[in-house]
Amino acid sequence: MIVDDSRVSRLVARQYILGLHADWTVVEAANGEEALAKAPEARPQLVLMDVNMPGMGGLACAEQLRKLLPDAHISLLTANVQDATRARAGEIGVGFMEKPITEERIARLVAPLAG
Repeated sequence: MIVDDSRVSRLVARQYILGLHADWTVVEAANGEEALAKAPEARPQLVLMDVNMPGMGGLACAEQLRKLLPDAHISLLTANVQDATRARAGEIGVGFMEKPITEERIARLVAPLAG
């Protein structure tokens, strides 16, 4: 699942993921509320979550998704790297990846799930 208010960011991440794993299903959400609504049915194994979005932000959503999807690989994405955000991600058990989204960063992120 790709959660980002930027349609372009979602499309880029989707392209990179499907380029590596064409058989994967990629679900998109434009904000935290939409992600929480889609997650119970989609049951994603991987969640890429933008931190700064209108409405529910990425940290709050990731915290709720962690409870709903305890085995999912959840990683926050942000261009605004702050120590407090990185620390909070660690506290709730989610990863942290800096933007911009690149093919190399996506490859490293999905590598543990391939197999």
